Amino acid sequence: MNVFTTEPMHYIMNLLRAAVDALDVHEKLSFVVLNPDCATATYAGSIITYNETHYIYRSYRAWVDLAQLLHCRMLTPTPYDSHMVTLHFQKLNIDNSFQRLPVAMSTEKYGVNSAFSKINKHEEPAFLAAYLHALKSVNIAQRTKVLNLGINTGDEFALIQNICQSFKQISFTGIDHSASAIAAGQARFKEHSNVTLLCHDITTLHELDLHRFDLMISIGTLQSSGLNFKPLFMSLIQNHLTSGGALILGFPNCRWSDGEMLYGAKAPNYSTSELSLVIKDIYFCKKYLQQHRFRVTLSGKEYLFLTATRLNNTAKTPNVGKPIIKKTL
Repeated sequence: MNVFTTEPMHYIMNLLRAAVDALDVHEKLSFVVLNPDCATATYAGSIITYNETHYIYRSYRAWVDLAQLLHCRMLTPTPYDSHMVTLHFQKLNIDNSFQRLPVAMSTEKYGVNSAFSKINKHEEPAFLAAYLHALKSVNIAQRTKVLNLGINTGDEFALIQNICQSFKQISFTGIDHSASAIAAGQARFKEHSNVTLLCHDITTLHELDLHRFDLMISIGTLQSSGLNFKPLFMSLIQNHLTSGGALILGFPNCRWSDGEMLYGAKAPNYSTSELSLVIKDIYFCKKYLQQHRFRVTLSGKEYLFLTATRLNNTAKTPNVGKPIIKKTL
């Protein structure tokens, strides 16, 4: 078992990567490092000395990050001696992802019997904090009509119900193409007449008498394969958002494998995450919305949240790039 003291991180990373590659799925790799609890307010790379032996300090967060980079989960550390701990990395089955599993019907890829149904994003603090921040930014309690595209079984509405005292005064409409997910959501909200869940293709919203909403939410749906993102996005803004409406879009920057939410969306033909497509879509949305007088903010990590609210219509347009002409009397 390796005991690391002053070895640099690049050496440790390469050594452990080779060791993980040789493991079978769910096998463990153990090694010994300085106990991160031995110091506080200490940056990674700082030298700490115990009994005349030098150690490079690294936090537990650094080791968790390393585990994820190596496609492992970090298990509970165990004591080694008075100032060192044994860390345990377990190799993930990265092929165990709902995106890779075949389904009988494409509309049930996200249904109640799918691997996706086992995912609860709201129990992941990185997702939850960003989504709550977005809801606060759009002042959810003051909204009257909310549309969610890709609602699945209604988790986004359930969270709003838990945090918003005016939930019963808001009209909620959720749309998803999975019949089983919508049926589960309808049963979930059967006592709430203000919640309507519809099984429908979001590319044919014109077939529904939806009118307009003062908040639209879509998390991880508009970027789905098979959707023409830009025309669909512009149509939603033009045809289904009120003049004072707001928008929350969640762009996945992660993948779900073997019980873990792993940072970085996996692109085909790339060995690591590749952000070009998601950045391109976010930039398009931000530019389009700013041109239509929205204030746009971005937040989040594993999910990147674009939040847009209308600027005050009475505000004057800045005189950017125009010469200021002074009149003389």
